Amino acid sequence: MTGAAPAKGYDVVVLGGGVAGCVLAARLSEDPDRSVCLVEAGRDYGPRQRDWPSKVLDARALPRDDVWERRTAVHRVRARVLGGSSCVNGCWNTWGSQADHAEWARAGGPRWTAAAMEPFRRRAERQMGMRRVPEREFSAWSRAALSAARELGHGEVDMAAPGGPGYGTPLLNAVDGVRYNAAFAYLGEARARPNLTILAEATVDRLAVRAGRVHGADVGTRHGRVTLSADTYLLACGTFGSPAVLLRSGIGPAAELARSGVRPVLDLPGVGANLIDQPGVFLPLRPTAELNEQLAAQQGRGELYVSRMLIRAASPYCPPGSWDLHVNPTAGPPLFGSLPSGQYEAGVSAFLMKPRSRGRVRLRSAEPAAPLDIEPAFLTDPEGHDVAVLRSGLRAAEELAATAPLKSLAEPAPGPSLQDLPDHGLRSRVGTYWHPVGTCAMGGPDDPDAVVDGEGRVRGVRGLRVVDASILRTVPAANTQLPVLAAAEMLAAVLQA
Repeated sequence: MTGAAPAKGYDVVVLGGGVAGCVLAARLSEDPDRSVCLVEAGRDYGPRQRDWPSKVLDARALPRDDVWERRTAVHRVRARVLGGSSCVNGCWNTWGSQADHAEWARAGGPRWTAAAMEPFRRRAERQMGMRRVPEREFSAWSRAALSAARELGHGEVDMAAPGGPGYGTPLLNAVDGVRYNAAFAYLGEARARPNLTILAEATVDRLAVRAGRVHGADVGTRHGRVTLSADTYLLACGTFGSPAVLLRSGIGPAAELARSGVRPVLDLPGVGANLIDQPGVFLPLRPTAELNEQLAAQQGRGELYVSRMLIRAASPYCPPGSWDLHVNPTAGPPLFGSLPSGQYEAGVSAFLMKPRSRGRVRLRSAEPAAPLDIEPAFLTDPEGHDVAVLRSGLRAAEELAATAPLKSLAEPAPGPSLQDLPDHGLRSRVGTYWHPVGTCAMGGPDDPDAVVDGEGRVRGVRGLRVVDASILRTVPAANTQLPVLAAAEMLAAVLQA
C-alpha cells in the first residue's frame, strides 16, 4: 500500500527506504500480524520497471538525478529514492575479509562473525538476483587487465566471499544492462501486503524522545506534517542521514547540539563521529586508437561497462592474509565531464580500503532541508598511514599499467609520476569510492563512543534501533552494498525472533 500515512500507529516504522530499509520493510512485513510503515524522502517510481527513469535502470552509468544535492562535492553524493544507493551505484557486490568480521565481532558480538553472517550474505545474494559477469560484458580493456593480473602473479579469488588478496570479478545486481535495485528485489512482492505502507516523498525531521523512549517520528509529507507512532522505530537513513535525524532529535554531543540550536535530550558523543570512507586516486592513461575503436564498437552493441574486474592488493602495512587496497582498471566514458564521440577515458584507480582517518557529520541547521556539514577527513590520520598505503596502491596501479597487455592498449599520460607528488599534491587528487560508514557506530557498554549495541539498539533510548551502514564500527575491505544487505538481513532476523 502506497500513499499518505493513516492516522493509526504501527508496530514498526522504518525511517529510510534505502538498501537496509527495503530489507527491513520486506522481512518484517512477512508476518501478517505486524503492521509496518516504510518512510522514504525520495520518489517511489512504483513496482513496474517500465515506470522507472531509464537513467536509474541503466547499469552502465552512475545516475545522479535522484540525490539529495545536485552539483556538489563527490563525497556528499547520496541517493534520495526508494531503493537508495542501489539505484545510483555501480551494481558491484564484493565481500570483506576475516579481519573485518573480527573487528565487527569485537564491537557487536558473535552475530557479526564471518560464520554467523554467512547465511545472510547468501540470502541477500539470492534476493538481489546477483550474478557473475557474463563473458560478453568484458571489454578489450577488462580482458587485458585480467591477463595483466595473472602476469603479475595474482591468483584468482571469489570477490563476493571471504578470502585473501587476488584478482576477480564482482557479483552484479544487473541483467543485460538493467539495474535490479533493492526496491525491485525486496519490495516487489511485499507491496501487495495490506500490513505494509510505503510513504514516499516524506522527509524525516526528528524523533520525539521523552523519558528515555521514542514517542513519535515527525515526518514532512506532500500532504503536510504528520507524526508517526509505533512500538519500534528503525532508523535506516544511511551514514549521513541517520546521525542527522538523531542530532535533530537532541541525541548526540550535548555541547555541539546546543550550538546548533537543538535542545539536548541525551548526551551521546559518538553520534556523527567516526565517519569512514574509502579514498582513492586515479592514474590516467591515454587510450590507443585501437582501444578507442574497440570500446566504441562495444558501446554500439550496448555492452560497454567501464570496469568488470579488480585486484585485492595488500600493502606492506597490511596484516597477513588480508588486503587493504582495491586496484581497479577502468576504460570507457569519463565519470566526470565528456569527451568527443569515439574517444574514451582509461586508467587505473587505487582505493584505500581500510583507512585510519576519521571524519564526522554535523548539523549546519536544525532544519531537515538544510545541507549537512560532512567532513570526510581523507588522508588526515596523524601517523601518515593512509598516505603511505595509498602510495603503495599507486605503485601497484603503475605496475599493472606497465604490463604488456595494458601497455599495448594505453600509454602513460604526460607529466610526472603520481609517485613524485608531495603529500599535499596527492591529497588534492583524492576521490572517493562512495562507501561511507561508522557515524552511529556499534560497541559494548564500556565503549564511550558507541551509539548502538550489536543489535542496533540506541544506547539510552528504548524502542529505537539504527540499522544501516552507519552502525559499522569499521569499513570492510569491500564495496559496502552486499555487507549492508547482509547486516540488514541479520538484524531483521533478530527482530523477527
